[in-house]
Amino acid sequence: MPVTTSANWSRSSLLLGVVLLGVPTRAVLAQTASPSVEIVAPTPPAGGSVYTIEGGKRLMDEAAAAVSGRNYPLAARKLLEARTVMNQLSNFYQSLSSSFLGIDSNAADSSRRRALETAQLRDQATFQLALVYRANNQPELAVPLLVEIIRSQNPTRELGQKAYQQLLELGFVDVPFPRAGTVPAATGTPATPTPSN
Repeated sequence: MPVTTSANWSRSSLLLGVVLLGVPTRAVLAQTASPSVEIVAPTPPAGGSVYTIEGGKRLMDEAAAAVSGRNYPLAARKLLEARTVMNQLSNFYQSLSSSFLGIDSNAADSSRRRALETAQLRDQATFQLALVYRANNQPELAVPLLVEIIRSQNPTRELGQKAYQQLLELGFVDVPFPRAGTVPAATGTPATPTPSN
């Protein structure tokens, strides 16, 4: 049974009709393929994947360079990317750590350390992003990030205190912290993994 096509049929319509008629699709694709279409394998970005700890750090370095050039929109984009990558990596490492508990303590401990490292880097990227938003006169975007850092880091840790100081400078809070003689010793982990969005 010959297959005739109308010039106004789309390629997907043609393929659907061919599949329904039981005609081998490989033969039809060969007949309808455009000579200008070239299939190209994607290449990773220069310097390797961003989906690694090193890739996230590279994004943070690129953001720092953008801040130095006062290119705040580019800096914000790079920091958002770094924050997302580090958050995902932290969640994956935390999941791996949980999976290996009681099975292989070396694998569990290694993954737990990487989860904490990437959570710390995520919080640093988040803090830098909040500073970029402040520099760009967007405190409404900075405040939620600063609160998130305090929740993750704890207000007794250095990054948590810096985040709180930013909130104080913005007028979001009105009680200075730390006050003389009121800072308890830092306890717990330096950063907590948060669920991915």
